[in-house]
Amino acid sequence: QVQLVESGGGLVQAGDSLRISCAASGRSFSDNAMGWFRQAPGKDEFVAEINYQGETAYNVHSVKGRFIISRDNAKNTIFLQMNNLRPDDTAVYVCAATRDDCSIYGCPFPGPEYIYTYRGRGTQVTVSS
Repeated sequence: QVQLVESGGGLVQAGDSLRISCAASGRSFSDNAMGWFRQAPGKDEFVAEINYQGETAYNVHSVKGRFIISRDNAKNTIFLQMNNLRPDDTAVYVCAATRDDCSIYGCPFPGPEYIYTYRGRGTQVTVSS
């Protein structure tokens, strides 16, 4: 059974840093792009993605220069380092990975959201002002 399990969320103050992680199990995602979505009332954003070669893309303008996505293929894990956090970063952060055929035939990168069919349950990040 494939699982993506996020960890590392919590309550922080504006200006703080936080690193969240996503550990995959059940299969290797070393040949798949992976990424982070975030969800809050009235907001559903595809924050960042990283392909199997380590190329990155940040899809939300407000996180550019503050967030860094990375991966450790040996551990089947991705990370999101979030710096200088702001109250509007408050959300449930959901880890995602591309569907199976992407690792076989390739998929566009940066990718459209619909190819990220594997999703975790999310970790809550709350930033107080």
